[in-house]
Amino acid sequence: MIVGVVGKPSSGKSTFFNAATMLDVPMASYPFTTIEANKGVGFVRVECVDKDFNVQCNPRTGFCHDHVRYVPVEMVDVAGLVPGAHEGKGMGNQFLSDLARADILIHVVDASGSTNEKGDAVPAGSYDPAKDVEFLEEEIDLWFFGIIEKNWGKFARNPHESKAKMITAVTQNLSGVGATEAHVESAMMDTRLIEKRLAMWTEQEKREFARKFREKSKPIIIAANKMDLPNAKENVENLMKRFPGKMVIPCSGIAELTLKRAAKDGAIDYVQGAGGFTATKELSDKQKQGLGYIRKNVLEKFGTTGVQEVLETAVFKALKYIAIFPGGTKGLTDSQGRVLPDCFLMPPGTTSLDFAFRLHTDFGNHFIRAINVRTKLMVGKEHKLENRDVIEIVHSA
Repeated sequence: MIVGVVGKPSSGKSTFFNAATMLDVPMASYPFTTIEANKGVGFVRVECVDKDFNVQCNPRTGFCHDHVRYVPVEMVDVAGLVPGAHEGKGMGNQFLSDLARADILIHVVDASGSTNEKGDAVPAGSYDPAKDVEFLEEEIDLWFFGIIEKNWGKFARNPHESKAKMITAVTQNLSGVGATEAHVESAMMDTRLIEKRLAMWTEQEKREFARKFREKSKPIIIAANKMDLPNAKENVENLMKRFPGKMVIPCSGIAELTLKRAAKDGAIDYVQGAGGFTATKELSDKQKQGLGYIRKNVLEKFGTTGVQEVLETAVFKALKYIAIFPGGTKGLTDSQGRVLPDCFLMPPGTTSLDFAFRLHTDFGNHFIRAINVRTKLMVGKEHKLENRDVIEIVHSA
């Protein structure tokens, strides 16, 4: 799973990415600070199963704090997009292509309305951030439409004996942007094009299909950034009203980044996603002022900085992923003595066999059975797993 972070220049996108990953990505208030896609690792919280077994886990990746597991998630930060990106403006084609492998997109929007469509500074509140939501979706829709049109003549004229073969043909055409047959079939069903021969699709129908395909293959959630600035509260409420079907989460990337850096420097005790912090040493006047502002205008008003909530909304609410722990009925440690070292994020509908292949190809190829470690009950290869299951895979040598 890959989470893409997108948005126009100067929306605070790279700050949000830094806050989620703690990478030193360049940040500045001018277009194209991010010239190439930056990759990093964020973390989502899972209630760790170690407390269910009265043990303390030793994660191989990520970490565990007070029985809350922080599981790594791959993230990519792409340079700011401007109108016309699908035509190559602002190096748009390169940046859009960087998103091709993303499973979901976090659209960082300047909720304060202090940057225009190009990312230039304007008086706070003078620009409507709802325009950014519309433009970004339109750019991706047009990008997908362009891909469809480019190769349409090569395969649309070919007769497809069945709906399945038609779905396969369109999926292959869109394979470069991570299309699956499930995405394509669902988009065809929603547009009612499943019953129509490809050669008969009109341009408008292809555009509508491109939009539906984008919704299925690249769902977008909105990170309403700079939530502590003037006009942001009103703009966030407006976004929620204008786009009732979308997930809009207020956040402050700079607040989260500041807190994490202060914690890294040993100035405060803070865990990402927490609703507060405590000083661990004498702070300078500048630190007191900055951290005091965050406490009063972000944490006390909104509960958290929102960055963690954005990422977890993307993974658990939008994609509906579940967390599965490998374990054994005879013990929860690996060969190196680590307790419950791994936690895997899996898509909804994951079966025991899917999980076996996720652990190792040989486990899947030589699958015998799976065992629910909690109940000690055997489950078959088609058994659908649930969030926080602890599963042992039994396989032949």
